[in-house]
Amino acid sequence: MWRSIASNGFTILIMLGVLLAGAILWGQRQYVAEGPLEQAMCLRVASGSNMRAVSHDLEETGAVSNGTLMRIGADYAEKSDELKAGAFLVPAGASMEQIVDIVTRGGANTCGTEIIWRVGIRTSDVLVRELDPATNRYEEQARFVPSEELETPEIFTNMLEDNDTRFQLILAEGVTSWQVQQVLNDVPILSGDEVEETPAEGSLAPQSYSLTRGDSRTALVELMQSRQNEILTAAWEARDPDLPLDSPEELLTIASIIEKETAVPGERTLVASVFENRLRRGMRLQTDPTVIYGVTNGQGVLDRGLRRSELDRVTPYNTYQIDGLPPGPIANPGRAAIEAAVHPADTEYVYFVADGTGGHAFAATLAEHNANVARWREIERETNN
Repeated sequence: MWRSIASNGFTILIMLGVLLAGAILWGQRQYVAEGPLEQAMCLRVASGSNMRAVSHDLEETGAVSNGTLMRIGADYAEKSDELKAGAFLVPAGASMEQIVDIVTRGGANTCGTEIIWRVGIRTSDVLVRELDPATNRYEEQARFVPSEELETPEIFTNMLEDNDTRFQLILAEGVTSWQVQQVLNDVPILSGDEVEETPAEGSLAPQSYSLTRGDSRTALVELMQSRQNEILTAAWEARDPDLPLDSPEELLTIASIIEKETAVPGERTLVASVFENRLRRGMRLQTDPTVIYGVTNGQGVLDRGLRRSELDRVTPYNTYQIDGLPPGPIANPGRAAIEAAVHPADTEYVYFVADGTGGHAFAATLAEHNANVARWREIERETNN
């Protein structure tokens, strides 16, 4: 009897041990997993606060799924006693581990005021934002286009001189290197000589970059190029085996064309399939963005339609007149466009035209395409009436 009881007790202990080990493993995974925060927030930690209070507030605001688990993780990492007072930027999706690191490290991650230089396809502007203590969300205070303003907003000047202001530079997908160069030379907190030579087209990663007062313009360009090269190299190594592309350079070129042809995320792989099907069949790409780049050289926006003379002129970028790809990229493509180029949709499409909704209608035959074009012309007529 006692042997049976001892045996059952031992079994229960084993089961409890297994359950405890499973609970610990689950807790570890939850601690490092992506968090539920959908939008970046500014977390204020009052002087004299503790990790228990901070983790409870974060759970209340929905920034973490389990405040107790966050506190236990901080205790286990021996960081609970290193909590800093201040205002800290918590990015969207931050894990409990990342948040603990942010509030115990302090320093450069503080938030409150923010200036963002945005390089856009048509217009580059400056956005000035300030944290609203009531909502812990950033509110726009000013937005201006430096080249169009006679007088710089006073709030921008004040925030620029504030040591607590955060700075960012954001490049939109599809901007040209010339556009980036112009903005870099106008950012007053950067140091070093102006960027005199336009970086190679396509070589800059369209991303968000945190800036620190005194950062070197040259070093920032090198960082953009390094990130783009990493994205390009990884995509090329993981490419589909039957692509009609011979090098990463050709990949970057076709990705830039895809980027300029559609702003609809779900269409990128379809557009990629059209151009790559055309390359396989020896058809000319016949894409307007390449012709436009040949006219502007990537310097500014062509605020008019292409002229017949421009479509008929033989230039290295006129894909209505040349075979294959143009000699290089026509913009800086983002990661999604590069990924679409190496993993195109499996289609027979070789044509597409606007469909009136912001997207495109795709076709595998000329007859289908002509019907799509007729529908688009009808939409244009109705819109103009």
